[in-house]
Amino acid sequence: MKLFRRSVLLLALTGILGGLVGCAGYRLGSVKPSAMADIRTMAIPTFTNETLEPKIAVLMSNALIGQMQTDGTYQIATIDKADAILRGTIKNVLRRPLRGARTDVLKTREMEISVVVDYVVEDLGTGGEIDSGTVTGQTNIFLDPNFQLSERQAVQAAGEQMAIELTSRLTEGF
Repeated sequence: MKLFRRSVLLLALTGILGGLVGCAGYRLGSVKPSAMADIRTMAIPTFTNETLEPKIAVLMSNALIGQMQTDGTYQIATIDKADAILRGTIKNVLRRPLRGARTDVLKTREMEISVVVDYVVEDLGTGGEIDSGTVTGQTNIFLDPNFQLSERQAVQAAGEQMAIELTSRLTEGF
């Protein structure tokens, strides 16, 4: 009976010790890129629009702000209270037909929408550039009779994908 208790105790201690050692590489909290380590608050003004798409700058800015708030790594603040500022420029909105109609191959039934955004993150304390790059958000849509509405919804969905990719770059480094 005494041998059984020792075996159970030894097995339990081995399991606990194995669990602690197995988690030694994990860390709680955010894992920011080293260049962004001192940044706690970030300002995101309305993006600059270099396309002919009306009102797209507000859609893209709001998508990014919403995604950054959901992530929670950086607190969104006004420019006078922020550690850094993220400036975005919408460079292009691309449309590519993916599928034609069965009866008319020249008529598009499905389309891919891509939004290309250049970004720059500036440290407001030093005035230097912390990070910059280009991100792209994509989505596919099936065209219906109300083409403008379905395309506008697709542009918004592509903007949300762009925001997810940009947030991932700024919070995780990739």
